[in-house]
Amino acid sequence: MRMRANTAIGSVLMVFLLGAAITGAFWTPFDPLRINLRARLQAPSSLHWFGTDEFGRDVLSRVMVGAGASVVIAVLTVLLAVTIGVMVGCTAGYIRGWVDRIIMAVTDALLAFPGILLALAVMIVVGANKTGLILALGLAYIPSVVRVVRGTVLSIREKEYVEASRVIGNSEVYSMMRHVMPNAIAPVAVLATSMFGWVLLAESALSFLGLGVPPPAPTWGNMLAASRPFMETAAWLSIAPGLCIALTLLGINLLGDSLRDRLDPRMAQG
Repeated sequence: MRMRANTAIGSVLMVFLLGAAITGAFWTPFDPLRINLRARLQAPSSLHWFGTDEFGRDVLSRVMVGAGASVVIAVLTVLLAVTIGVMVGCTAGYIRGWVDRIIMAVTDALLAFPGILLALAVMIVVGANKTGLILALGLAYIPSVVRVVRGTVLSIREKEYVEASRVIGNSEVYSMMRHVMPNAIAPVAVLATSMFGWVLLAESALSFLGLGVPPPAPTWGNMLAASRPFMETAAWLSIAPGLCIALTLLGINLLGDSLRDRLDPRMAQG
């Protein structure tokens, strides 16, 4: 019962996120970049559902466009981290020996830094833009994927069907790609779901600090940063993006719990 509730609630929240992101890419109620000083700091109304900001821009339109930016950055970052992490982790876990020791030494060194600090260091080098943000966050989360995949592969490589593949003459590369890697997908799928939420939160934090997508392009993080001087006089400026971040993270976590329960029935409760 709990798993069904998590799936239903998480799915609804994610549908709203993806719907807002896709719709915002093609249509918004107002131009999210158009300045209208006559309409600045208007409270939520039937015309501007989420109010307007200090430049008279429609907050709802900017939230919709910001959803698209967050989704694109999160998806590309997770794809980058998972692709590289799976390949490196499989190599380390399957080959073992000195290759494994070198890879894990580098991985442990990267894991010693908090992900957000590592991303900050990379952003300083590559610059504050969407590409730099994806590279920085991807590098920050690759070590987590490597460690999970390596541990799974170390167990799978000792299975009878993998040994049988070697005995009949299949190469090590074929055995790894055909029999080992596909069976390591389940834990990676759960990790990728959680990582989507981590990346979205990290992207918002970096944008809040001014190291994300540069203004005037809207993201939830830089909208929160811009709302700080108006916390008392125009609370809706911070409530809208903050609530979007909170609900998105809730939806992702609920879906992650549901996916974990489906892939590992021992974790299910009720």
